[in-house]
Amino acid sequence: MFSTSTSWTSLPQEMKLAVIESLSLQDTRALSLVDRSTYNACLPVTFKDVKIDGYSALLNFLQNVPRNYLSYIRTLQLSTQSQQPTSFHLITEQVTSLLISCPCMEDLTLRLAGSLHHTLVSCFSLLSDLKNLTICNTAMEDISPLSERFVVFIAASVPNLQTLTLDRISRSKLHATDLNTVFPYVPLVFDDADIPNHPILGSNLYLPSLLRIPTLRELTIRETHLGDPRWATVPVACRLEVLDLGSCYHENEDFNRVCIERIMAAVGRTVDVFSLETAVSDTVFAKPSVTPMQRLRKLHISPFFPVDNVVDTMSNLAGSPIESLSMQCFEDDVVDMCTALEEFLSLRVERGPDFYGKLSRIDVAVTAQDGVPPTVDDDAEAIDERLRATKRLQEFCHDLRLASYFKNAVPLLTGPSRGRSSSFSVEPRWPSIQSVADGRGRSMTI
Repeated sequence: MFSTSTSWTSLPQEMKLAVIESLSLQDTRALSLVDRSTYNACLPVTFKDVKIDGYSALLNFLQNVPRNYLSYIRTLQLSTQSQQPTSFHLITEQVTSLLISCPCMEDLTLRLAGSLHHTLVSCFSLLSDLKNLTICNTAMEDISPLSERFVVFIAASVPNLQTLTLDRISRSKLHATDLNTVFPYVPLVFDDADIPNHPILGSNLYLPSLLRIPTLRELTIRETHLGDPRWATVPVACRLEVLDLGSCYHENEDFNRVCIERIMAAVGRTVDVFSLETAVSDTVFAKPSVTPMQRLRKLHISPFFPVDNVVDTMSNLAGSPIESLSMQCFEDDVVDMCTALEEFLSLRVERGPDFYGKLSRIDVAVTAQDGVPPTVDDDAEAIDERLRATKRLQEFCHDLRLASYFKNAVPLLTGPSRGRSSSFSVEPRWPSIQSVADGRGRSMTI
C-alpha cells in the first residue's frame, strides 16, 4: 500500500482558496509569508473585509496599498474622523479616490464626521455590486450636520441598493421650512443648495424620496427627524420587507409616534419584519381587514420602547399575522417588561384564537447599552426579583406552548453584525509591498 503526498505549491488555486477561506485572519497573514504565490492567493481573503478607523488611517491605506488590491474589497467600514482640522474638500477627495477603486464592494459603512463635498456622490453610480449601505453622522449634529439631500442623492444613485441604514441625518432647510426658527429646536442644514439635481429624483432630495428607490428592501432610520408629511404622499416604488424606525430626540413621544405610524401606513403592505421604538396608538393596525401591515411576521421592540405602552401597542398591532416577538430591555426594566408581557399573554388567552393566533415565539434579551454589559447588582433581592420575573414569564410561555428564549448582556442592536475584518488604524507604519521569496521577506502589515 503506497501513500502519496502533495506539496502546497502544487495544489490547484481553487483548493488553496478553499483552505485560505477557512482560516482566521491572523492565520491567513501567517500563511501569506510562505512564498509569493501564496501571498497572492491570500489577497482576496486579506482584503475582503476592511475597516479604516479615521482620516489618517485612510491616507496611510491609500499611500501603501496598491490600487489593484482594492478590487478584492467586499465589505468596507470607513470613518472620516480626523484628529487635526482638515478641509472637508481634502477628505472628500481621498474618500472618492478609495470608493472608485472598489468596484466589487457589496457592503459599505460610512461613519462621517459631518458632511463631505457633494462631488462625492458621483462615484456611487459606479458601484453596481453595492447592496448594503450604512451612513452615520458621528459629529455633533448642531455643529456638523449631515444633510438629507446628500444622503438621499447617494442612496438613489446606487444601482442595486437593497439595504439602507441611516443614523443622525439632518433635515434640509430647503425641504423643512416649517422647522426654521420654531420650537422645539431641530438642527437644519442651510448650505446644501449646491447639491445638484438627481437624474431621477430631480430636486426632491427629501427623506421620503427614499421610497422611490425600486430595489430597496430593508430600511433603517435612527435618531433622525421623520416629520416630513410627504412620507404619506410620495409614490412608493420599493417593496420594503424590513423596516426599522427610531425616534428623534428633538421631538416628543407623541410626535414621533405620529411620524412612524405615517410611514407604517405608507409601506406596511409588504413589510415582513418591523422594529419598533415608539408606541402605536392608531387602532387601524388592529383590524386584519384594513391594517396596512398585513404581511408582518416578526416584530422587534427596542429597549427604548416605553414599557407602559407594550400591552396597548401589541393590541393595536393585532391585525397583523405576527408569529415571532423579540424584545430588548435594559436591566432596570426586566421586571416591568416581563410583567407587561404577562399582561399581554393574559389578554391573548382572554380574547381567544383570533387574537395573535399565529404567535409561536417570544424572545427577551437584556441589553448592554453603549457597549457596557449589565452591571452585577449587589442587591440580592433585586437579582432574585428579576430571576423570578423571567422564570414566571417562561413558565407562562411554556403553558401556552410558546417557544421562548431569555438572554443576558447582548449588545444593543445598531446594525448588521460584522465578521472578521482587516482593521487599518493610525498606528501601523506601512512597509512597501515587496516580493516574498522562499518564505523570506516582509509581507504587508495589516
